[in-house]
Amino acid sequence: MLQRVSIIFLVAFLFSCATTKQTILTDNDLKANLKKHISILASDEYMGRETGTKGEELAMNYIISQFKEIGLKPKGEKKFVQEFPFSEGATFGPGTQLYVNDKSFKLYEDFYPLQHSGSAVVTGYTVKAGYGIYAPKLNQDDYANKLNLAKKIFVLEASTPDGNDPHGKYGDYDLKQRVEVAKSKGASAVIFINSDTTMENPKADFMHKYSSSTIPVIFAKGEAARMLKNDIILNCTVGAEINKIEKTGHNIIGFIDNKAANTIVIGAHYDHLGMGSEGSLYRGEPAVHNGADDNASGTAALIELARMLSGKDQKNNYLMMAFSGEEKGLLGSNYFIKHPTVNLRKVNYMINMDMLGRLKPDEPILLINGTGTSSAWHTVIDTAGMMGLRIKVTESGVGPSDQTSFYLDSIPAIHFFSGTHSDYHKPSDDEPLINYDGEVKIVRIIKSVVDKLNDKGKINYIKTKDDSNEDAPRFKVTLGVVPDYAFEGEGMRIDGVSDGRPAAKAGLLKGDIVIQLGEHKVTDMMTYMKALGKFTKGDTTKVKVKRGKEELEKDITF
Repeated sequence: MLQRVSIIFLVAFLFSCATTKQTILTDNDLKANLKKHISILASDEYMGRETGTKGEELAMNYIISQFKEIGLKPKGEKKFVQEFPFSEGATFGPGTQLYVNDKSFKLYEDFYPLQHSGSAVVTGYTVKAGYGIYAPKLNQDDYANKLNLAKKIFVLEASTPDGNDPHGKYGDYDLKQRVEVAKSKGASAVIFINSDTTMENPKADFMHKYSSSTIPVIFAKGEAARMLKNDIILNCTVGAEINKIEKTGHNIIGFIDNKAANTIVIGAHYDHLGMGSEGSLYRGEPAVHNGADDNASGTAALIELARMLSGKDQKNNYLMMAFSGEEKGLLGSNYFIKHPTVNLRKVNYMINMDMLGRLKPDEPILLINGTGTSSAWHTVIDTAGMMGLRIKVTESGVGPSDQTSFYLDSIPAIHFFSGTHSDYHKPSDDEPLINYDGEVKIVRIIKSVVDKLNDKGKINYIKTKDDSNEDAPRFKVTLGVVPDYAFEGEGMRIDGVSDGRPAAKAGLLKGDIVIQLGEHKVTDMMTYMKALGKFTKGDTTKVKVKRGKEELEKDITF
């Protein structure tokens, strides 16, 4: 009896020694853990985990509790947390005003600033300039024969000669574009009115991210609009006092310190769309967007991989990161790259997990993006099949998720993804729809990739041809750059330049801010994309950029 007990204790001791190296989970254990995490993170209580909200805070606290339970060391700036600031929307101060011939009008009831407005108060005379469209190729110039425009307050129709047809030939001449033209013509302020009864008034929406101009831009309605509609020159005071709403997002960073020379970053974003913020594809009443697949599934995988890798015999350190702000433009990962809590030059590679929960049972294809960022990926990824899944790879390091931020800092990075579905960015992305058997297989594949690279040392970095990503926007031409989606200034700041593409050939650099393409002003991402759409392959034009305090003009050929 004693001998038997001794053998049992010996076996238990040996087993405990083995499991201190790495935690062993059966498939059933892993499935149960994934289900627990996703059920909690994607519950209504967490209110869709929008960055900067109570729901994000609840999710943050849950993830931290799991990291602590596993035994990770805090590696944020505030223990496990790295805070990052961002602005979202604005409120109006007392300087927001409209006087027409000394008659005062009320905010919201008679007028309101538009998203394109800057903060300023101006007084001057009005001038009517039709729709404010300057389109010589369409034989439309609302500024023809207009004299003495400088420092005038431009009154413009919000409609177009096509009425409210967004697919008409004036569809590209939105309010933002017309404000920029008005500024170039000397406008000190712009007042839009709407005389087209078939067209809705512009929205008074400052709740989402906006890019401001340098002059007041308002929409007037009711009696104010009737007065401004006349061709008679009026004396006006137009003011907009716009106060940005500043918020804070939270990355969660845990560390497995094996005293190794190199560190592997494994990450997933945990934020989602809250009650259906900008980015939602749902058109009904506000509803909780639980984001079970996007990306509670990736966050759950992150927690379980941290558990699996929390052993003592590894040849790399592991930085386990739950990013926030991904849905708002990779804000969290972008901030981390600019404010790292580890030496990025000692980061071996990065693995990103975004949407792992909806593997299609009838067509089990796992997508792995970014395999061109290192030759090492091709040695450990079997495209013929892993865990019975067919593997589809894309080479580009650029894609619509957090691996992009690391790739742009010359770190090999890949993204695991189980595919799109009809519930994407809708309230119906709920926990019961998760394919747990499929996600278990994907987590096993990711773990096997890490294990296979364990003895390879630091892997090489390769700059990819970034136009190969299937998720990239399609234009007739491309500049060959990656935009900095977190940039809030005027223009489009470049966060990466692709070798051999038009921008590189023109001498553009990372950090340059594109402010004009040809005759088209670039004030934000939307105007940048619309400007690209004006050119075809082989066109040559000028590109203006700001580089530090200097403004440069370069010839560029698409």
